[in-house]
Amino acid sequence: MLEGHPLRELFGELIRKNFYHELHLYDHQVTAYLADLLVDFLRTDQLYKIRDSRGKHLKEVGEMLVESNPALDAPSFEREREVRKHIGDFTLFLTGLFPASLPRRPRSVRLDTVVDYVRAGKESYHIVSKFDQFEYRDVAPLFRKLSENFELCVFGLNRIGGELQVLEAEGCYQQAQRALEA
Repeated sequence: MLEGHPLRELFGELIRKNFYHELHLYDHQVTAYLADLLVDFLRTDQLYKIRDSRGKHLKEVGEMLVESNPALDAPSFEREREVRKHIGDFTLFLTGLFPASLPRRPRSVRLDTVVDYVRAGKESYHIVSKFDQFEYRDVAPLFRKLSENFELCVFGLNRIGGELQVLEAEGCYQQAQRALEA
């Protein structure tokens, strides 16, 4: 899907270095998924693609949890799976690469100030893994592994975030940006 994309190659290399060599997580399916996730979420329309029934973009995990619940707002179990997958991706991305952006102390009354992002992400991937019939049979084990290794994936993405900051400080970021614009 994203093979050959310059940033996919960069993220793939950073993921292989950190997950295979440093963390000893030798699972190509997981690492390929993480590289694709990083490229997908470069676009904010993908990061905030979940909308409620009124069409409003949901930017908080608490709102997404309500939207995913078939007993509340989700019109179907298919919708539950879609939103839960996104919650897993969203929380993994933010806790992994941008942990400083997570809600800390309540400045105002927001649902996300009481949501544990790691727990919500891990649980969401677990729920997605339970959709293991028909068209989801082949991908269900991936989401089980993502749930079981959620904290390790967060740690690995934290390491990658640090490496990206070093690359940016060294000017590699600007060189890559110029190459992409050419």
